[in-house]
Amino acid sequence: MRDPTPPAFGAAEIARHRAERPEGIAILADPAGAAPQLVTWAAFEDAILDLAWRIAARPGFAPGMRIGWIGPNAPAMLALLFACARLGAALVPLNWRLSIEELRWIEEDAGLALLVAGDAAHPFAVDFRARRPGDGLAPGGADAARLAGAPGPAAPLLIGYTSGTTGRPKGAVLTQAAFAANAANARALFDLTAADRVLTVLPMFHVGGLNIQTVPALLEGAQVLLPPGFDAEGVFDACAAHRPTLTLLVPAVMRALVAHPRWAAADLSSLRAVGAGSSEIPSALIEAFCARGIPVQQVYGATETCPIAIAQTRAEALAAPASIGRAAPLCEARIQDAEGRVLPAGAEGEIAVRGPNVMAGYWNAPEATAEALTDGWFRTGDVGRMDGQGRFWFTDRLKHVIISGGENIYPAEVERVLLAAPGVAEGAVCGRSDPRWGEVPVAVVVPGSGFDRDAVLRHFAGRLARFKQPRDVVAVPALPRTALGKVQLAELRALASAPPRGKAQD
Repeated sequence: MRDPTPPAFGAAEIARHRAERPEGIAILADPAGAAPQLVTWAAFEDAILDLAWRIAARPGFAPGMRIGWIGPNAPAMLALLFACARLGAALVPLNWRLSIEELRWIEEDAGLALLVAGDAAHPFAVDFRARRPGDGLAPGGADAARLAGAPGPAAPLLIGYTSGTTGRPKGAVLTQAAFAANAANARALFDLTAADRVLTVLPMFHVGGLNIQTVPALLEGAQVLLPPGFDAEGVFDACAAHRPTLTLLVPAVMRALVAHPRWAAADLSSLRAVGAGSSEIPSALIEAFCARGIPVQQVYGATETCPIAIAQTRAEALAAPASIGRAAPLCEARIQDAEGRVLPAGAEGEIAVRGPNVMAGYWNAPEATAEALTDGWFRTGDVGRMDGQGRFWFTDRLKHVIISGGENIYPAEVERVLLAAPGVAEGAVCGRSDPRWGEVPVAVVVPGSGFDRDAVLRHFAGRLARFKQPRDVVAVPALPRTALGKVQLAELRALASAPPRGKAQD
């Protein structure tokens, strides 16, 4: 009788690519480095099977085990992901920029049984080994072909800890089925084929860097160019030497590329499009890439959605560049009010999404799961609207809304004006407590050439309603951002809470 259980996520695809072209290059690591690492499809599958066997051979192994990874982008992390899929284990990617205290908290919350370190010298890796000596992988060399059968699509494959703005992070549980649905969405949105070469510069400890293009590319048999991290010079070198067809960027990275001296003359002709997300993409950045003949396909989602939920195809990026696109092929999306009632086209409300790509829930957090999921609909915490053609438009993060004198102020609307003010290199807006109005908007900016605080404040006159205009401007050396470029709200509010300078506007 035929086994009705489908193979583990990615197992059939990787095996097929190996059978068809065993010496073909699956991953080119550190493509702009002095000694690029070539990983063939045969070597990649061997690495997956070897890791799977070594994990399964550890004393006490059981399906469902949580396995941590810490380190820069590397082929070993991708092999570990597919090894976890074979075993029914869950990968917990760790943000190497976190403090040891934060990483220890995740270790305890997830119940990590094992840590695989791509950077053995990372302080947390050293700390982990010191506290748990001898707790590592079993020796290699076993017969990996004797691994047990597939764990099934409902098995957790990854627990992604969100960088929440308040409190401790929550671990979103993403199943093998969610990964498969996300890959199908990516394939349709980016027209992925085995002929593609995907340049991955964003950190894969976030699902954006891992799942929007990288993992789907490997499933399709495309080649992945994998530098250890972002470097503008490296991106230009990789584009010239290896001719990537797709890449994924965030606004901070896009800004760094556009501002680089090599931007105007760089050969980017191989790129048919770039994906972009994580936060609202300034129109000036979209226009800069379009001027080089490169459409910017916006992708909207969250860790909880694996992450593709709403996105633009290449055609949509050209037709309506400022929208975030339409619901992904295997995902539903809607605009709803605070009670979950669906709102009509044109009305602003909370964006909610549903589909097989959505998380099973938060790890060890049933109350948070119940709050986030209703009948399978995930409440994103973001404000937006849907037009009559089914396109979605992002307004702001719901939790960022400033309520001043009973009026709602969405920081993104204020930021669009702020970023055009003279002398402002970067900027973000948040609320500051105010005895009269409850909250007032404050601009936190990185000064550029010719910066003048009072001139920035005057810039808003006539461009926004008076109650939306910032009451103060706080200059800082850099905005507090996550690894994917999102502004960290708690830190931003701390900067904005500095005593007001000068006379505040009424």
